[in-house]
This record gives sequence, C-alpha cells and structure tokens, in this order.
Amino acid sequence: MKALAARRHHRFAPVVLLLLALLVTGGVYAVLAPSQARADSASTQDIETGKKLFQANCATCHGLDAQGTDNAPSLIGVGAAAVDFQVSTGRMPMAMDGPQAQAKPRQMTEEQTSQLAAYVASLGAGPAIPTDEQVDGAKGNPANGAQIFRTNCAMCHNAVGQGGALSQGKFAPSLERTSPRNIYQAMLTGPQSMPVFNDANITPDEKRDVIAFLEAQRHGSAGGASLGSLGPVSEGIWAWVVGLGLLIGAAVWIGAKSS
Repeated sequence: MKALAARRHHRFAPVVLLLLALLVTGGVYAVLAPSQARADSASTQDIETGKKLFQANCATCHGLDAQGTDNAPSLIGVGAAAVDFQVSTGRMPMAMDGPQAQAKPRQMTEEQTSQLAAYVASLGAGPAIPTDEQVDGAKGNPANGAQIFRTNCAMCHNAVGQGGALSQGKFAPSLERTSPRNIYQAMLTGPQSMPVFNDANITPDEKRDVIAFLEAQRHGSAGGASLGSLGPVSEGIWAWVVGLGLLIGAAVWIGAKSS
C-alpha cells in the first residue's frame, strides 16, 4: 500500500493524468463531432480530379495549395458547402473583378463541382453539402420560417426575399429563383456580405423552415396586383403617387371650373 501511495504522489503523476485526460477528450470529440464538420466522403480519385480542376481554374487567385493570395482568401477549412454554393451558382470562377461576385451560368458540371468540393473539403474540416432531407421545404414550417427570415434576413433581402441594395455597390440578391440547397448553403457559409448562420444561430430545422417560407412566396399573389411583391414600400409609393396625384388633379379641375 505504501508503494502504491508513493507512485500516486510521484512528481510525474499530474503530467501522466493530464496526458490521459487529453487523450480521452480527443477520442470523445472524434466520435461525437458533428458530421458537417468533417470532409464529405469522397474517393481518392474524386479528390485528385478536384485538385486538377482547382489548379486549372482557381489556383491563379486562391494559390496553388488554396492558401489564399492578395487577391482571394484561403479556402482551407471553408468546407464543401461553400464550394458547391459558389460554383453551382456560377459566382466562381469569377468573370471579372467587382464589388461582389455575381451569379451567372455555371462553368462546371455537377460532377466537376462535386469533385472540386471534395478536394477543398479534404484540405480542412468545414460545413458539408446539406442532404436532400435538410433542404426539403415540404417538411418545413413556413410560418416559423417567416418569423426567422424577417428577424435575420429581411433587412437585406426584403421581407419576401426580393433582394435589395447594400453599400459600396454591393447588393443582396433576390431569392425568388435560388434553389433550396443554395439557400441552405448561403445561411451555413455566409457568402460575401452575408453573415454566417451556423447551427447554433439557426438550427437545421429552422433553416428548412426558412426554405419553406421562401418557397411559399413563389406561388403568386393571393389576389390583385402584386406591385412587385415588395410589401408596404411599393404599396405606400402607389398610394402617395396615384392617390395624391388624383387629389391634386381633382383640386385643379375644381379650381378651373369655378373660375
């Protein structure tokens, strides 16, 4: 017993206990870490093909090893979701410099985009491409999505997702034709001027609710003229311009008749 007690109070005992605690903590994290923090499962061939695509189309701006340059940021750790969003919307590769990358017809096929995303994901852990279930608006709650959208997104994208102007020549694009997958990825990765809404800010179910709300806006007006579907702003302008115009016209007509 005395020998055991002596070992327990040995001067190296705290160091050994600390190393064991770190080992256990690392093992538990590796097992329980969220799946989206890992690189997408992809074959070695896909990663190698993606690397060649990167070197041919992206390395000029982002560097040969995606470490970033003076002209473009590092892509290490951005994850597959960011690559899929930027490339599938045609924003990357950029056609020209400007305040922000604009959407255009995509330059790569679906397979090439997947391979490029696999390569970037292999460089460092980051958000993965969402599953079909995660972006299925039919499984979401549009009413809850409307509340979340108006709290977090409407100040830039407008109350119904029609987009709006920002500062320094930038703008928040209309979401009318944006695919559910791209909407989810934009919330997850925060492209350009948009903030990142990770799963701690807006949960996966709430992101799906937002998609459900935006899809509900695409079914058309409930009746009457939509006035651009811009809400009270366009309605107010219509009231002021047309309403006051008619009143002024009526006043001028009455004055002319009485003179």
